[in-house]
Amino acid sequence: MGRRLSLRATFGALLLACGLPFAHASSDPHTIVFGVAPGPYGDMVKQAIAPSLKEKGYKVVVREFSDYVQPNMALANGSIDANLFQHSLYFDKFTADKGLKLTKLITVPTAGMGFYSRKIKSLDELKKGDIVTLSNDPTNLARGLRFLQSLDLITIKANIDPTKASERDIASNPKGLVFKPLEAAQLPRTLDGVTASLVNGNFAIAAGLKLSSALKQEHLDENLKNIVAVRTEDADKPFAKDIVGVVKSPAYRAVIDDPNNVYAAFQKPDWMQSADKK
Repeated sequence: MGRRLSLRATFGALLLACGLPFAHASSDPHTIVFGVAPGPYGDMVKQAIAPSLKEKGYKVVVREFSDYVQPNMALANGSIDANLFQHSLYFDKFTADKGLKLTKLITVPTAGMGFYSRKIKSLDELKKGDIVTLSNDPTNLARGLRFLQSLDLITIKANIDPTKASERDIASNPKGLVFKPLEAAQLPRTLDGVTASLVNGNFAIAAGLKLSSALKQEHLDENLKNIVAVRTEDADKPFAKDIVGVVKSPAYRAVIDDPNNVYAAFQKPDWMQSADKK
């Protein structure tokens, strides 16, 4: 479960100085360290999850990572206890590729990818040679290409698994656009220099972009909605069950549905939509 960060840093430094592999400090069952990416999911932990966990006697620490690789590696090696930053499709591929023993706990409301531009007001204005940036990690690259296909800007080869598509799998590009894959966190910064960018919702919000300012927004399938993940060995432990209980609580729902919060524009997971229908 949670590790005391100061002890971890001290022991890690001592072990590295001795040429030994990194080891972790003793478990603290009353501390939960959450890993997040820049943007609203760290705020979601702080505003909608942590308060109720604190009422249950936990100390909650939020640790921010700058990319989509470190949060899962940190979770697997015990540096953090849970993370909230990724959708199921990315999680499934990453954990399979890396052989990580991680488990999905619950799906949360999620901000979709948007087609943003500071150069044009409509997709009709796109022209040959216009540069469009998009995420370069394989899962979100394929996701971005599917989004572009849904906008009739490209087609993907028919014999290709669309969840694994890359730029090489574009069958047609009628407007002659130039696609430039980059690290997802950097995409908002490209908007002043390119025609458009496909920006994941969390990074759009972190950069001060309003979800409503996107020229187009994707419709999220369930496997593209974000999840809370833990190590598989911890999935049945009290802290993991308490996280699930908090996310399903009225207090969490009140924060999510508050029209003054950004989460009100997020797309809800199936379990929340089902609850709405009852």
